[in-house]
Amino acid sequence: MFRRTHPEPETPTTIDKVGGKGRPTPTRKEAEAAARERAKVPRTRKEQMAAQRAARGDSSRRMREAMKTGDDRYLPSRDRGPVRRFIRDFVDSRFSFIELMVPLLVLSMVLGSIGGDDMMRLGNTVLFTTLLVIVVDIVMLRFRLRRELARRFPGESTKGAVLYAAMRSLQMKFLRLPKAQVKIGEKLPENYR
Repeated sequence: MFRRTHPEPETPTTIDKVGGKGRPTPTRKEAEAAARERAKVPRTRKEQMAAQRAARGDSSRRMREAMKTGDDRYLPSRDRGPVRRFIRDFVDSRFSFIELMVPLLVLSMVLGSIGGDDMMRLGNTVLFTTLLVIVVDIVMLRFRLRRELARRFPGESTKGAVLYAAMRSLQMKFLRLPKAQVKIGEKLPENYR
């Protein structure tokens, strides 16, 4: 007897869409519940203030974390962008006399308060020498930074770059925010884009 064989029906193969969302589409019930939850307006002033405080706290937490890690997405607008990142790295990679300023200022105060005209003159000399060295250091920073910015970022606006670098260099390294991402003497990458 002849048996008739039917070919097996082909099962459709599922092809994952490249760049898909990676999760199933929510049902209408789930989508409507989520929309209602988002649209829920605080009824009282107390609820409104609590929601604002929670949003501010979350924003502040993200910004503090970005200040530690250097994540550009959550940094304040004055610290964002490749030019500002380069300036921070440029300042952080060089030795600055500001690092010695606090001990030298303490020394000048001690010498000035010990007494005697000679000690006071010595304290004043240390103080004014420290200030002079810092001014010379900032002027040298300005010339070197402008040359590097012109070489690395031609045609880009560098408005306020020197002031940003000077203000960063006037801070002690462990107090700088965003935190330093490079060590002193470390070679900087060529591309910051």
